Amino acid sequence: MLKAAAVSLLCLALAGCGTYRPLYGKAADGTSIATSLSGLTVTEQHTRAGQVLRNEILDGTEAGGAQRYSLKLEVTERTTDVASLSGTFGTRTRYNLTAHYELFDSTTGKVINSGSSFSNVEFDVVNIPVSDLSAADNARMRAAKELGQDIKLRLAAYLAAQKG
Repeated sequence: MLKAAAVSLLCLALAGCGTYRPLYGKAADGTSIATSLSGLTVTEQHTRAGQVLRNEILDGTEAGGAQRYSLKLEVTERTTDVASLSGTFGTRTRYNLTAHYELFDSTTGKVINSGSSFSNVEFDVVNIPVSDLSAADNARMRAAKELGQDIKLRLAAYLAAQKG
């Protein structure tokens, strides 16, 4: 009985919290965050990690929208040896990918949102060149995809907050 009363009280409290709108759902006027993101252009990147990051941000957005926003990315990569086990020929390495971004309004040219995000991914270096290159490339791809999803989510949350 006490449990049912607590659940009822919780439901009543949550009912007064306002309206819930899914981040990628359609608003009452028929627009969506996906439509807003379709007006996004991302500056060209000159590193492989930057290119994968750019593609991940643009992935899933509707093509052909009017350019409303421009995203500038500054991407930095770094590797750090984390551990070396004695008696083995391997090393645990951490790959760090960091991106600072600025979102510009294309009509005014002003920065409307900015931030930084990072991703840390670890991989093993076993002193076999092909394996080491493959492991490093895999870490780079995983970090860029994770970072791209995070930045896209941050941009979507910002645009949703602007819509009210």
